[in-house]
Parts: sequence; C-alpha cells; structure tokens
Amino acid sequence: MPTFPASRLADIAPFHVMELMARARALEAEGRNIIHMEVGEPDFQTPEPIIAAARASIESGRVFYTPALGLPELRRAIADFYQTRYGISIPAARVAVTAGASGALLLTLACLTEPGSEWLLSDPGYPCNRHFIRSFEGIPIGIPVGPESNFQPTPATLEAHWTERSAGALLASPANPTGSMLRNDQLAAISEFVRQRQGQLIVDEIYHGLTYERDAQTALQFGDDIFVVQSFSKYFSMTGWRLGWLVVPERFVRDIEKLAQNLFISPSTPAQHAALAAFTPATINILEARRNEFQKRRDFLAPALEALGFRIAARPDGAFYLYVNCSELTVDSDRFARDLLDTAGVAVTPGLDFGSNAPEKHLRFAYTTDVVRLAEAVDRIRRFLG
Repeated sequence: MPTFPASRLADIAPFHVMELMARARALEAEGRNIIHMEVGEPDFQTPEPIIAAARASIESGRVFYTPALGLPELRRAIADFYQTRYGISIPAARVAVTAGASGALLLTLACLTEPGSEWLLSDPGYPCNRHFIRSFEGIPIGIPVGPESNFQPTPATLEAHWTERSAGALLASPANPTGSMLRNDQLAAISEFVRQRQGQLIVDEIYHGLTYERDAQTALQFGDDIFVVQSFSKYFSMTGWRLGWLVVPERFVRDIEKLAQNLFISPSTPAQHAALAAFTPATINILEARRNEFQKRRDFLAPALEALGFRIAARPDGAFYLYVNCSELTVDSDRFARDLLDTAGVAVTPGLDFGSNAPEKHLRFAYTTDVVRLAEAVDRIRRFLG
C-alpha cells in the first residue's frame, strides 16, 4: 500500500532562512526595529525603465500566454546580451525564459535526472539545489569545500566523489553562500572532466553582474554542451517578478520545451515584457551604479566583522554575501543567529541552511542594506557580544 506524503519528502528540509525571516517579520509586527541581513534579495527597487515597460504592457490589455520558452523578442535580447557582455555568440533558439532561476533548475533536473542518479554539489551551497535533485528521485552528493579551494570544487575533488552512478555536477560562480568564484582555468578543467566522463555540467551564474575586482566569464565559452542558469532577480533587481532564463545545449531544447509546456505553460507575460527593458543602456547604467554600491558595502562590512572576532571564511569575489567563521564566538551558529535576532534585532543566516560541512561554525551576512544600517548592525552585534 502506498504511504503519503512521498517518502522523498523526508529528505527535503525546510528553507531555514525563510523561517528565520518570518520570525524577523513577526518581531517587526510587534514594533521591533530589525536589520535584515538574512535573505539574498537586493534592497534596490526594480529600475524605472523596467517598471515602465511592464506598465505599458499591462495597459495594452494583451496579457496572454506566451510561447512556453518565452517571448521570441526576449530570447533574442538575451542572446544579444551574451554577445555584448561576454563576446559569446549563441542562437536565441537555445535560450529558454523561465519562472525564475528556480524554474530553470527544475526544468534542467527534470530533463537530466534518473531515479538514483547522483549529482555532485558544493557543500556549503545553495540548499534548494539538493532538494530539487531529490524531488526528481536523484541523489545529491555534497562535496565538502573550504578555504583551501576558496569554497569551490576542483577536478580532483570531483574525481574523488565520482562514481558509476554520477550523472553530473552542479556548480555556482559566484556562489551562495560564499560569494566565491571559479577562475576561467578551473571552469575549463571542470567542464572537460565532466565531459570526459560523459556526464552533464550545470552552472549557476545568477550572480553574474554582481562581481567586483574581476568580471565573471560565462561557462558557455568552454562548450556548447553546458546548461547555464541565469536570473533577472539579482543583478537586475527583479526578485518578485519571478523571471530567469536557461541556456540549453541544442540537443536538449525540444525536451526542455516539452517540460516547460507541461510544468509552467509559460513564464509571466508582464514580467517578460518588463524584462525587455533590462538590457537597455539606461537600465545598465543604473545597475552598474548599484554594483559599485554593493562593493562599498562589502568593503565596509568585511573588516568591521573581523574586528568583532568573526573570520571571513571565503574570498567574496561576487554576489552580496560574507560567509564568516564564528567559531571563536559561539559553538552553535543557529542558536547564535536566533539569539542575535531576538536580543539585538539583527537577522543573519546560520550555516545550517547550506549543508553539513561545519554549519555550526558559520554564518552568512547579506549586505543588502545601506552602509548606515550596516554600521548600526555592527554596533548592535558589538553590544550583543558584550
């Protein structure tokens, strides 16, 4: 007899940061002043040119389904963006517009995952990735990564975990929660390693555009057999619009289209029309100014936290996170984060969300609020530590 819910649900943990954010919102409802550094969401509003494009689209009244892989003109705009930004030529036919990067990952893993197949992931890493794999009866295999490799996997660590059941690897550069990036030579070596073993490589590039000392280069330059996931949420400040895209190897385009037709019908029509304005020079100028502001925040917060006794665990090349070692201040980062929220009104994310690689020693700080509020947060933490 079947039992419900499905047994795989036992392997899918809650998204702890969302529960911590709910606690923070409840405290705010009680009148508490909370500084939010927990959720990976830019504090900047969606740029006005994007909002204006959405408004014009909605006022036209033509808010109907689009093709499952997205508006043809948006797919072309994304392909043109790769040529402009990276010097990479890809056909628009390989671009699938999706319901956020989450939708892109779900489509990819639905296409590639067989029951029992193993996927290699960094630990720590974005928690939903392992749960996406498990949702399709795959087995996520966490690879412990640390300071010695700047919290990124290497061909040697992939080889140490590769078995006859391995289907592929899912990487992120810049990564969540660490903000660390893979160098071009590392990406090239990893893509060749996976290719030689007839596996599939998926690369999460959703924090591209939010890099600092050096620009990120897309994995697409290392082969047209790589799935690349992107998003309008982070760099483009469109989190609530729920729109992303997927660059698909040509031989899988029809399969992805069939899945998209069945799982989503189509991405949000107003969001797609809004996104047509995301690549205009006016919008890019706004976004680049915001990138500079994020760098200023990182450069303020990192030394301020170190002065309090935290240790920056990973070199934060991109995204808007600092992954810190807090073991000199606490033996339990989860308890520390909850006490910090309740006592000092500062919300940060414990390592618990990101895997099993020493989570009790780590916290993630998101610098998604202005420098004045970051300074207030540092002062509150200083008082909390006594």
